[in-house]
Amino acid sequence: MKTVEIIGYRRANLGKTESQRLRENGNVPCVLYGGKEQVHFYAPMILFRDLLYTNEAHFVHLNIEGDECQAIMQEVQFHPVSEVLLHADFLMISEDRKIKMDIPTRLVGQAPGVAKGGALVRKRASLKVYGFPKDMPDHIDVDCSELDFHHAIKVGDMKMANLEFLDPKQAAIAAVEVPRAAKMAAEDAAKAATPAEGAAAPAAGAAAGAAPAADAKKAAEAPKKDEKKK
Repeated sequence: MKTVEIIGYRRANLGKTESQRLRENGNVPCVLYGGKEQVHFYAPMILFRDLLYTNEAHFVHLNIEGDECQAIMQEVQFHPVSEVLLHADFLMISEDRKIKMDIPTRLVGQAPGVAKGGALVRKRASLKVYGFPKDMPDHIDVDCSELDFHHAIKVGDMKMANLEFLDPKQAAIAAVEVPRAAKMAAEDAAKAATPAEGAAAPAAGAAAGAAPAADAKKAAEAPKKDEKKK
């Protein structure tokens, strides 16, 4: 797995006011966990570009005023409107300790359902895995070469050496679905082929009324026949 270097500086003061000042100067307030004590520091926001805006997972080499360690970015907070990075949490790692990581998924292979007009939909952009750092991949390839209409690849279908998948086994990762336009066209065709509601009612009513009318005619003709006999 690739590594991104983040150079940080210890924070002398904590609090919202100081954090806001750091952000205004283009820095990100951060915390490092997993060591003997928590380390509060800040780092230039520009250094996070290769770590955040990528479709691959990365380790982080932290250099905080000369103190270096390997870490992973555990959690980030963004502004809800501007999407500016507000805060980042890091977890110190070691080769002999298992970790949990979110690894991006990548769909590979030509799905048969797509060739038939379906749409390949990625249901999960990443998967949470558990294992040693040396076994962590940059991304996880999801083979869609046998995926047909209305079928899905689930977490339980995935197998990777030395890694445990932590997401629910029945959760879908990718599926081939009927495009919305095709669904609407099929529904319109079905409606057009179905007789309008109540269209058969008049015919049924006419048939039902035909018998009483015939009986009434016979009853009217009966006296005439008797008169002729006399």
